[in-house]
Amino acid sequence: MIWKNETFGEFILLGLSSDPKTQVALFIVFTSVYTIILIGNFLIIVLVLTDANLHTPMYFFLSNLSFLDLCFSTSTLPRMLKDLLSVNNVISYGECAAQMYISLSLGACDCVLLAVMAYDRYMAICYPLHYTTIMSKMVCVRLAVGIWLSGFILPISTVTLTFNVDLCGHNKVNHFLCEMPEILSLGCENIMLVELIIFIAGLILLLTPVIFIVIFYVNIILSILKIASSSGRRKAFSTCGSHMMVVAIFYGSAMASYMKPRSSSLPGTDKMIAILYLIVTPMINPMIYTLRNNDVKAAFIKLIKKNK
Repeated sequence: MIWKNETFGEFILLGLSSDPKTQVALFIVFTSVYTIILIGNFLIIVLVLTDANLHTPMYFFLSNLSFLDLCFSTSTLPRMLKDLLSVNNVISYGECAAQMYISLSLGACDCVLLAVMAYDRYMAICYPLHYTTIMSKMVCVRLAVGIWLSGFILPISTVTLTFNVDLCGHNKVNHFLCEMPEILSLGCENIMLVELIIFIAGLILLLTPVIFIVIFYVNIILSILKIASSSGRRKAFSTCGSHMMVVAIFYGSAMASYMKPRSSSLPGTDKMIAILYLIVTPMINPMIYTLRNNDVKAAFIKLIKKNK
């Protein structure tokens, strides 16, 4: 059976499990996770907006990351929670395309934002005397606008290519969301060229920021090692350590999902990897940045005392 995308109306998402008891348990777990994501990231945004001590480039980009994490998780989790309690997880062709585009766009924003955050730390540690001049408020705003614009422009071509592939066999997607590799796996024509183009696009989007991040952090580490006081070195490493942890988790899981041959895909593993960068990362980001950051903890304590 072969159908043209223009005449085909829906997909069926197989989700994480077909067992009703497991689905209920997963619903409880992911509802709790989503609640933590909303509270944690919203709290960081409020702290950055209300505390004058956090009105710096580093926290400006951190608040952008929190807002991005809120959007990222909301683009997938509510739909997944609904499907866990549904009998037929049917998603329309248009909704599937929209979900893929939005999640890819937000993921692209995340990639660029993490690189910009590394650049900010590089400027702060390697060029402290020029930092406030170089990372002015206007520069930060322009960088933020560039992050969001580039994130929503870059995936247009790959999503368009994916949904122009002729599909065949069945309309069942072995995932809990419309992931690009899963939709392409339904293709019945020779899609080697499409896969190559998408792989190159993913290579550019994922590896380019990573290369810059590595360059920035090599220079940062070299500069930190030159700091005379051990307390100064600890503070510098602590500030950068949080960002490095986020980068490792997000990029590691994203590369494992998108930069591998289709033949090596395992549905169960692919779902777990997707959960890691779509759900776990937005949940742990606030914890990483608050538990390891004295400024954020101080702002939180001040907010609590103010509202008593």
